[in-house]
Amino acid sequence: MQTELLHWISTFLEAQAAELGAATNTQLAYGRDLKDFDSFLARRALDFVTVGRKDIEAYLVWCDAQGLAKSTRARRLSAIKQLYRFAFEEGWRTDNPAIQIAGPGQDKRLPKVLSEDEVDQLLDAARHSGRNTSDQLRNTCLMELLYATGMRVSELVSLRVSAARGDPRLLLIMGKGGKERLVPLSDPAREALAAWLVQRDKTDEAAQAKGKPASIYLFPSRGSAGYLTRHRFYLLIKEFALTAGVDPSKVTPHTLRHAFATHLLANGADLRAIQTMLGHADVATTEIYTHVLEARLSELVLENHPLAKAGRRSSGGKTSSDGQ
Repeated sequence: MQTELLHWISTFLEAQAAELGAATNTQLAYGRDLKDFDSFLARRALDFVTVGRKDIEAYLVWCDAQGLAKSTRARRLSAIKQLYRFAFEEGWRTDNPAIQIAGPGQDKRLPKVLSEDEVDQLLDAARHSGRNTSDQLRNTCLMELLYATGMRVSELVSLRVSAARGDPRLLLIMGKGGKERLVPLSDPAREALAAWLVQRDKTDEAAQAKGKPASIYLFPSRGSAGYLTRHRFYLLIKEFALTAGVDPSKVTPHTLRHAFATHLLANGADLRAIQTMLGHADVATTEIYTHVLEARLSELVLENHPLAKAGRRSSGGKTSSDGQ
């Protein structure tokens, strides 16, 4: 990678972090996307400084030919657009070659939704999964907090233990862009949290007795991050699904977030309140759960309403009115 380009990207990512509070995962994704674009340009003896609109469009066509999903292509174009906008504002270029390029758009797919019974099965599986009591208490706390609050998995695993002290009724969550929000805790979540804190503090005290520093995280780990990784929790939740007899393809940390929102909405919660608890900047993002609920209700009617069943039975032959 050229020295000038490396300077562009590093300065751009630093600005994203400082000005917009971009999360580490977002910065890493932008870095990977821009490096891929640079490799494409290098194969064609082009560079960021002289590239034009047609070159960027050629890259998007190439990405499509590689079979990349629309969401991936849209994210890569977003990274390129933001870099060139930054370069233009900094005076590194006198134009922005990406400004008029339209993105591929994304397929509008409704998120997979777990039923309340399936969530109950997953929670029960978490209570009995683990090598020992400590693992079981941690797993229970993870799942109860996730379902009770609708947190993003990155927010959950990186929770500071200080936010959980004192049997809280509300949990302070640090969201995207460093924005804080308060989310109420259910009684089962508070009980699971209290039980895990007792066990966690015992383990932490034993570690300190051996000269190790105290952890600041609710779910500490010996890894470099200092807390349970997203990947580890992803594997755990798949294990819970297998134990619970729930289709593992339906279960991810994000589907628990979807379940939180959809189940709240189904039980009469206000859309604006759900928006606040999820940390969505725009209520339009939250509105997808109204479509999920509508689709689920339609499915329930078609599967269970006696008239719908009668209609299916009569579709293969004559109804009573046909013979009159």
